[in-house]
Amino acid sequence: MSLKENMDALKEELNSEEKFFESAIRTERFIKRYQKPLIAVVAASLLAVGGAIAYQAYKNGKIESSNAAFNVLLTNPSDTKAEQTLKNDNPELYDLWRLSRGIAQNDVTILDSLKNSEAFGVADIAGYETAAIKGDAKMLEEYTKKQGALYKDIALLELAVKAIEEGNVATARQKIALIPEDSPIFQAGQALSHYGVK
Repeated sequence: MSLKENMDALKEELNSEEKFFESAIRTERFIKRYQKPLIAVVAASLLAVGGAIAYQAYKNGKIESSNAAFNVLLTNPSDTKAEQTLKNDNPELYDLWRLSRGIAQNDVTILDSLKNSEAFGVADIAGYETAAIKGDAKMLEEYTKKQGALYKDIALLELAVKAIEEGNVATARQKIALIPEDSPIFQAGQALSHYGVK
């Protein structure tokens, strides 16, 4: 290797080291300049992660306590402590439990109190059950007109039965005709139409 080649290699090496030191100095200046905001971002990130972990632990604790309370209520429905725990820790499950109690006891007061429940299906089923327990044809009729009513076909069948009992065959046929073919209630409606509506 010639002296010129050695000098070129040395220059290249020095140039690389110079660039490395220059980059290190720029990084150090950047860190010094933005040290507080960087520390704040790291601290905020750690707080967010810690908060998420704590919140998840809190939620898991609530789920466990509400499940335990629910199991107690299944065996002892009059346990007021378990009822309060369920109400505080899991309001949707509490509404579902109250719905089951209202249906089991034919308690319209409980069912009426659930008409604004946010638990899926609870308000809808409570509305249907209230109308059915009261035997209120007007309420059943209103229920069948609700968008997405879960028990619409059953309510139509009940209205058809009421119409037959009142001797109103035309109304009974009209209600049965509203039950779609893919409904599990369709066959019952057809049987009622065939044997009940004369």
